[in-house]
Parts: sequence; structure tokens; C-alpha cells
Amino acid sequence: MNMQPQTVIAPPAPRSLTEMRLPIVMMRDILLKTIFRKTLDMVSDIAQALCLPSSITQELVDMAREQKLIEATGTLNANAGNEMGYQLTDAGKARALDALSQSEYYGAMPVPLEVYRLQVERQSIRNILVTRQQLTNAMGHLVLPDSLIDDLGPAVSAGRSILMYGPPGNGKSSISNGIRDALGDHIYVPRALEYAGQVITMYDPIVHTALAEAPEDPNALRRRKGFDTRYVRCERPTVVTGGELSLDMLDLVYNPTARTYQAPLQLKSTGGIFIVDDLGRQAETPQALINRWIVPLEENRDILALQSGEKFQVPFDTLVIFSTNFHPNAIFDQAALRRIFYKIKIDGPSQENFLKIFALVARKKNVPLNEGALVHLLKNKYPTIGNIYANYQPVFLIDQMIAICEFEGIPNQMSPELVDRAWNNMFVKDEFITK
Repeated sequence: MNMQPQTVIAPPAPRSLTEMRLPIVMMRDILLKTIFRKTLDMVSDIAQALCLPSSITQELVDMAREQKLIEATGTLNANAGNEMGYQLTDAGKARALDALSQSEYYGAMPVPLEVYRLQVERQSIRNILVTRQQLTNAMGHLVLPDSLIDDLGPAVSAGRSILMYGPPGNGKSSISNGIRDALGDHIYVPRALEYAGQVITMYDPIVHTALAEAPEDPNALRRRKGFDTRYVRCERPTVVTGGELSLDMLDLVYNPTARTYQAPLQLKSTGGIFIVDDLGRQAETPQALINRWIVPLEENRDILALQSGEKFQVPFDTLVIFSTNFHPNAIFDQAALRRIFYKIKIDGPSQENFLKIFALVARKKNVPLNEGALVHLLKNKYPTIGNIYANYQPVFLIDQMIAICEFEGIPNQMSPELVDRAWNNMFVKDEFITK
């Protein structure tokens, strides 16, 4: 049974070099590269750059001193609490340059993949129970039938894959964003991961929204318990892709200049939501995309490969939402559909809900409602398209009427004539011009 935790358990800060579970040579070289690139000389500044506790940083500095790669400058910095200053020796500079030629990565010490797996379990998307109230509040700006919330709620709480399908323009993308907003809590995202001595950059400001940390009060009797600052405290991430999604975007990206890897989109979305919008518009077939996701969707793990060809497993802890305007039977075989746990049809609104949306949009855009215009719209225009309503249409029609009023130099208003002019731009006529 899913439980919604009060707060996600933060990753504990390591207390020793042994607890780091990283190759000693790798940590030493990142230390030297960081000092060299950032011109640092105080342990407190080096610790901040490495995102490590000062005690562990001091252990690394002491180890490098024993290897004659770092030396004390013999000066104390009064502004830094009388800290001892350090600098690279000639041998240290040579080693830093050699290490940079092998990998340009420096700064925050990476988190071993095996350690990160434990944090993924602590903050799993599948640990969340989204209540009806949370989902309704997140969707409050949308006019939706109660039956849709009935279907969406269990799907979101399960943290499993969802396929939303139906005619275009009925808010599938807005509903996906509402699901994201309903999650409401936060997770911890590593700045970088380590596997087999390779660095995989993970934190991405485009995908991850970092949360501001309240500064500690130095005069407080009890200091706030910290967490491993190799992680960034973030909102649960949301990755949105559309027609541009291709299979190679789901693979590790190798940077031959920096000699590091960048995490693929689905790994960046760990603990959050991955939205595949406009499924069926990609260069890859929907069937090919689903085939790529079969193992992750069923086994909660993904398989990635290094440049060497070595394959390894990473956690797959993501709520995947597929959204399409096509009927599922037209783009998937039954085996693929079985892999998607929830299939939810998003239909257009009823006439009653259409009028609610129309009134809400008109009020928001300061356009007075006109009974004659609404009667004309419902009695004369919609019958020509079989009385099929779509959620996008109120915004489209009202924006069109506003543009006409601005052009004509009259106050914002609606009338049967303005409805006709707006309606003409909503559809393309069937006849074609031929030469």
C-alpha cells in the first residue's frame, strides 16, 4: 500500500573517505583539478566546491600532501577563521593537467550509482499517495468531468504508466501538467553520478527546479541537520517531450571534449514525470518507442551503455505519461498496450461544460457575455460540425473576437457577427484552388 511521507528522507552526508565509496585516485584527481581550475587555497572553499564536509576534504588534502601533490603555504587567513592555506606543488600541477586530459570534470564529487539507488528508493514516485483533493486542487483551473478525476487518481497514485488519448485540443497537455502540480513535494537530485570510474552529469537546471535553502542562524542553539550537498534539493522533475523525441535521446550522451557523460532524459526525470506529448508525431513509430520502454515500464530499471559498450542498470522511477490524438489501436499492437497500465480517454466537454469554460475565459479576458451571440453559436454554428465541442475552442473564439474588436477600434464585445468572423478562422474549408 502506498504511503505519502511527511517529508522525503534526505541523503545523509558522508562522514569519512570510506563512506564515499568512490575510487581514491578519482577523488584525489577531482580535488587537484578543482584546486587548479578554481584557484582555491582554503579547505573551507575547496569543501564548498567539492560539495563535501570539511573533515573529508581535509582527509583528501592530507593524503595529497603525503604524496607531495599539495603543500601548505605557511600562511593563515584571518578572514577564514585562521585557516591554513594550501597550494599545488609542481608535481600536483602536472598531475592535475594529466587528470584534466583524461576528464575535464571537476567540482562536486559524484555520487556512486549504487549509493544513489538507495536515495531513489527513499523518494520513489511510487511512495506518493495523491488524494482526490490534491488532484482536484491541481486541476482547479480546468473544467473536467468528475469521472475523469475518478480515472486519473488511481493511475497517478500507482506511479505507473498512463496513456491519455482522444481528439486534439481537449487539454491532455494541461492535465499532464496538473498531475505534476499535484505531486507537491521535493526530492534530492545528485549533481553527478559515478559508475565504473566514469562521471555522468545528472542535475540539469533546465529540467530541475532547485529549492532555496534557508540560511542557518549562526547564533541558534541547535544547528539544522544538513544533508549530502552533492545533491540538490528540487521539486519533483518534469520532462516534456513532443514530436522531437527520438530513441537516441534515451541513451547516455558522451561529451568527447570533456570526456564525461550526460544523463538521458528519462534518468533526469527520476522521481518525477516524463511526458511524451503528441505521440505519433515523432520520426520513430509509437511502437518503436514503446518497445524501448518495455523493460523500464515492467521492471523499474533501465539499461544504458558506455562508449566501451559496457551495459549497466540504472533505476527507472518515473511516472510516464503518453499523450496522443490517435486511437491506441491504430498505433500500438496489443502486446504494447498491455505494457501501459492505465488507458484514459480524454473527450471533448459536454455542452454544459463548454459553456462553463466559455464563461470563465470571457471573464478572464474581460469580454462581456452576450446571450444572442451564445445562442447563435450553439444553434447555428455547432450543428454544422455535429455539435462536437473541444476545450480549446472558447479561448480560440474569444481571442479572435478580441483581435477583431481591436482592429475595428471598438470595445471588447461579442455578437453573432463577431462569432461568424471568429468561426471562419477555426476551420479550413474543404474546397481547394487549382490551376
